[in-house]
Amino acid sequence: MARKGENREGTILKCTECGNENYLTSKNKKNTPERLELNKYCKHCKKNTTHREKK
Repeated sequence: MARKGENREGTILKCTECGNENYLTSKNKKNTPERLELNKYCKHCKKNTTHREKK
């Protein structure tokens, strides 16, 4: 049995338009090994933009 949080890792989301690192989140690296991509609000661009996981 896996311990709680063993498969989760912290990730930083970076705005694709301005390049600022705006969000910290966690993802299950076992279920989603590819890079995470979410639509989030960027306070620097002042609009909803695509945020990708930083390498």
